Amino acid sequence: MFVMELTYTAPVEAVEEEMDAHIAWLDGHYAAGVFLASGRKVPRDGGVILAGGVSRAEIETIAAEDPFTVAGVCAYRITEFIATKTSADLATVRENPVV
Repeated sequence: MFVMELTYTAPVEAVEEEMDAHIAWLDGHYAAGVFLASGRKVPRDGGVILAGGVSRAEIETIAAEDPFTVAGVCAYRITEFIATKTSADLATVRENPVV
């Protein structure tokens, strides 16, 4: 599983100009079952996406294709982790680490 942390690198006004395209990009990855949750950080200086079911290389490609990235208004920090415990709603993404 991945935590994709976005940090805005441009004023919020420039981010807003790309918002419709970013939302369409989000919707596509939700429909594909990759994105599990997303939203704005508080204070509003970026956002967070929880993703799963793909490789590190795939998630890096997905981040590079975000309209925010393409427009140069955000930078990503991607953290991979093993979700060994989850809520019942996220049981399908729970992982069993190899010992």
